[in-house]
Amino acid sequence: MFSTKINESAAGIGLLLLRLLSGGAMLVHGWRKIEKFATLKTEFADPFGWGPDISLYLTLFAEVACAGLIILGLFTRLALIPLIIVMGVAVFKIHAGEPFSEFELAAFYLTAYTSLLLTGPGKFSGDRWLLKK
Repeated sequence: MFSTKINESAAGIGLLLLRLLSGGAMLVHGWRKIEKFATLKTEFADPFGWGPDISLYLTLFAEVACAGLIILGLFTRLALIPLIIVMGVAVFKIHAGEPFSEFELAAFYLTAYTSLLLTGPGKFSGDRWLLKK
């Protein structure tokens, strides 16, 4: 019960659950932005001076397209890079100097995505299926 030996199937299920929850919840965030697109296009945060519309497009790419790939476990490590960047910007630029309670969700996502980048998508992923062929 308290063995330190790694069970590949259990680890795969854990990574699957982490991918499904972190990817699915992020997809919901992205979808909400799509619903408010017209308003956000001019009001979205512009941390690098590229314009709110460009910042919104890049964020939507990460939160919708990349989150969808994370859920499927396809091109996982590549798809994680934009998500890590978006969450890093949220934590260290957008919410800089604010209390932790204001950016704890972004910090959770950043930690989850960094963990997945380090571990890979796991046994139950599209990447694993593709590599077997």
